[in-house]
Amino acid sequence: MTEVPAENELAVDALESPVVDKHMICASCDIACPVVAKVRDGRVIRIRSSYKPSLRENICVKGIYAHKGFENPARITHPLKRVGERGSGKWQQVTWEDALDDIAQRLTRVVDRYGPEALAVATSEWNTSVDNGAGRRFMNLLGSPNWISGVALCAGNTAAINRMVYGWFPNPDFGKTDCIVLFGHNPKKHSWTPVYNKIRKAQARGAKLIVMDPRRSENAELADVWLPLRAGTDAAMAFGWLNVIIEEELYDRAFVDTWTVGFDALKQRAAEYPLERVAAITGVDAQLIRQAARMYAQAKSAIIPWTPITDQQLNSTSAIRLQCTLRALTGNIDVPGGELLQGFNPDIVSQSELELHESLSDTQKAKQLGADTHPAFTYRGMAALGEPTARVWGREYANLMTGCYMANPLATFKAMADGVPYPVKAFISLGNNTMMGLANLQTIYRAMMNQDLIVVHEHVKTPTAQLADYILPGDSWLERPLMYEAFGWTATVAVTDKAIEPPGECRSVYTFWHDLAARMGLGASFPWATLEDVYDYRLRKLGVSFREFVATRQFHAPAPQYRKYETTGFATPSGKVELYSSVLESLNFDPLPYYREAPGSSASFPLMLFMGVRDDPFFQTGQRHIPELRRLCPEPKTYLHADDARSAGIEEGEWIELETASGKVRARAEIRDDMPRGLVRIPHGWWLPESQEGKENLSGAWVFSDAMVTSDDEAYMDREQGIPHLKGLPCRILKVDKASATKLVVPQLNRTGAGA
Repeated sequence: MTEVPAENELAVDALESPVVDKHMICASCDIACPVVAKVRDGRVIRIRSSYKPSLRENICVKGIYAHKGFENPARITHPLKRVGERGSGKWQQVTWEDALDDIAQRLTRVVDRYGPEALAVATSEWNTSVDNGAGRRFMNLLGSPNWISGVALCAGNTAAINRMVYGWFPNPDFGKTDCIVLFGHNPKKHSWTPVYNKIRKAQARGAKLIVMDPRRSENAELADVWLPLRAGTDAAMAFGWLNVIIEEELYDRAFVDTWTVGFDALKQRAAEYPLERVAAITGVDAQLIRQAARMYAQAKSAIIPWTPITDQQLNSTSAIRLQCTLRALTGNIDVPGGELLQGFNPDIVSQSELELHESLSDTQKAKQLGADTHPAFTYRGMAALGEPTARVWGREYANLMTGCYMANPLATFKAMADGVPYPVKAFISLGNNTMMGLANLQTIYRAMMNQDLIVVHEHVKTPTAQLADYILPGDSWLERPLMYEAFGWTATVAVTDKAIEPPGECRSVYTFWHDLAARMGLGASFPWATLEDVYDYRLRKLGVSFREFVATRQFHAPAPQYRKYETTGFATPSGKVELYSSVLESLNFDPLPYYREAPGSSASFPLMLFMGVRDDPFFQTGQRHIPELRRLCPEPKTYLHADDARSAGIEEGEWIELETASGKVRARAEIRDDMPRGLVRIPHGWWLPESQEGKENLSGAWVFSDAMVTSDDEAYMDREQGIPHLKGLPCRILKVDKASATKLVVPQLNRTGAGA
């Protein structure tokens, strides 16, 4: 990617209005970097990094150019109502009041006919965070358990599985650690920027870095040990490490004896994966695996930071549990330099508390879609953790990363499309481009086309918005006050004021829920008229208002305390780290981790596909309407090895078509020597905002979105979570002639949602 020019201070003409600095929390991705917005005459003219020396490097191109996206002519600034058939692209500008009146009437009709569970809502971490629990509060009071999010594939599922092992989602202590292990994660200067900087600083003071990645990534180049494992074999690799640690007695015996359950059973399971077998599965030399395991276990302190790679695999649940197990066996839980269990901030009303999960009846919770077959992060999966969570952390519900009480996305879309096990007929999508943000665009399209009501709260006409009945204009992170608590993960709370006023009639997602609740007879449960009113309520334990807080400080966090489990125990049914999971056993799943091989390549599909690459200038499916970012990455690219390109007759820069059993996607070929033979990587989230809208084209999503090639087959599903395998699907590549390379054609869909 082209390097961004170094920042230069603004030269302010004496005759011009002064430039005012506004300290903000950037929401261009989900890392939440403190930045400074420079404002003149009510406009943001520049975004730069924080003045604080320790944070000055924490900014990326997405943050630098964020204001360009919010000023873009494509931005929606007034409510739009569909006037043609769904997906026709015909809209009429209406008032918020008229839109909400009609939405409330239509939603009431759906609820009266089908029940409250007929409403499904999809959102993102940020929109859930800035609504201060209002969305879940609305749904829980109405009676719908069917909330879904992209966090089912990214951090939310990790949080839920971590809770099954030791009762919270731990936060790595980069500042004190002696060893960092990256399971496929590859933070870079313009992607997960603060994590990239923390890793580099830790290495500079002597910390070791171990990287597992099929390709020779940027972090692999800088690692002390690089394990080039086969894509999707994270769980097997972790078993190899466990064997070394157990056989060589490198584990913390005192911690294991006192604070874990199931060690003997785990030891027997790990023995099924000797190094020779792990080497054969992963493709990594056994002695290199042993070297890495020793380096990790013998470090004074070590961390395994969260990774989106492990979230998106056939063995996601087991691999996440095995990472938890490695932390526990080496005594790296809730210690300096290890993984910290922070809990709720005791001085702040948490978002989990505001969500009112206790208001949703057990009858309605039991209707949560997917809970019967894939319950891990549903109410059913979390139920056994309620009492332990209250015992240790003071509240029964801990919705960490907003991912602990979700419906299963695939089950939700199938209910929307086919009415099984019951109809879902109203759908609200909040700033997450649901069509492309979750797996299998074909199934989601059928689901959308079968709705009585679709409401989208957005900035631009995404492919999802193009199928809506109403597009409601959302505010941006520069245009609203914020109280940020890291999605419930950490005890640190940050506050910022808005930098500028939102344009036109753009409103916050909180305002949407507040005003809709009033029309649905739930207004008494939403007594706070504005976001600032909510913040005043949440800060009341500190005895300060939001205005007073903003004026005097930017962050609030309790002093760190370590080994809290020695006083409280762990927030699990046993009160200990559950290496043998009583929760999964009660749900009729294997209580021990395991490895399950995904279907391999074949003569028809000789290559393997690694999905989920995010191009540095973009976060998820966003920002592709910003010219400054598109110049850095104008088109989607597929990464492949020269030998694979040569076999397919493909040259650098040519358009190719990648096909799986589920569908096809197109991109330009980028031949790279850091890619292993036989593995192809495609980018996530591509569409072309500048191209034709409407259901036939979806602005290029039918052709360029990686959601076209994901699989709904149970053979490629994690059993406990029901999320798809994105790190090793059989595929093939074909050269595309230039004339038809970007032709947009909607596929003919069969009953199951796959391309006919």
